[in-house]
Amino acid sequence: MQLQFDNERVLAIVAHPDDAELLCAGTLARAKADGALVGICVLCRGDKGQPHPPIENLGAVRSLEMQAAAELLGGELLAGGFSDGELFDSVESRQTVIELVRRFRPTLVLAHSPNDYHPDHRAAAVLAEAASWFCASTGHRTESAPLAKPPALWWMDTVEMIDFLPHFYVDVTDQVERKRQMLRCHKSQLARGNSADFSPLEAVMIRQCQARGAQAGVDAAEAFRQHQAWKRIAAW
Repeated sequence: MQLQFDNERVLAIVAHPDDAELLCAGTLARAKADGALVGICVLCRGDKGQPHPPIENLGAVRSLEMQAAAELLGGELLAGGFSDGELFDSVESRQTVIELVRRFRPTLVLAHSPNDYHPDHRAAAVLAEAASWFCASTGHRTESAPLAKPPALWWMDTVEMIDFLPHFYVDVTDQVERKRQMLRCHKSQLARGNSADFSPLEAVMIRQCQARGAQAGVDAAEAFRQHQAWKRIAAW
C-alpha cells in the first residue's frame, strides 16, 4: 500500500498539546513533504498536567510549546480552549469543533481511537467523528461555511498500542527526528517523566514507532484504522 498525500489537507484532532507528537506527527510530516497542507487541532489547554515543582499559568506555557512544535512541522495550529478533564460531547463543544474543522477544511482527519486510555482522548474521538461529519451539513451553522463533503477519518493508534489492531501503517522512518524535535518542545511534560502517574514521553514515542515499524517491515511506522462507515472512507 503506497500512500501519497499531495493535494490533501490533513488535520489531526487531538486532546492535548503533545498527543500529535506521540501518535501522528510522522504522518503529518510525511504529508507535508508530499505537498499537503497539514494542521493540528488541540482541543484541551493542557492546564492540569502539572510537573513537580508546578508551573504557574501552565495552560499559557503549553500554548507556547504547542505553537513551537507546530512551527517545526510547518503546520497550522487550531485550539479548542477546553480545560483538561472538562472535554465531553455536548451541543456547545460540537459547535466549537465543527467551526475549527471548517476553518481548516480537511480532506483527511486523524483522531484518537475511541478506546484510548485517557478520558479526554475518548471524548476527543467522539467530537472529532461528529464534527468531521456535521462540518458538511448546511443545517449546522457556524461562522465558516460548510464543507462540500465530510473528510475521510482515520483512528490513530492508542498509547502503548493497547487493544489496537491496525488496518495499515504509514512508514515514518524519515520523520522520526522531526517527531523527536517536536516532542522536545513540550518541556513542561517531559519534566513529568519521572512522576509515578506519568511516563517518559520520548521513550514511549520511540518504542511505539519502532514496534509498529517492526510489524510493518520498516524502521519506524505509525498505525491507523479507517473509520469504516459510509462516506468516511476514501480511495488512496
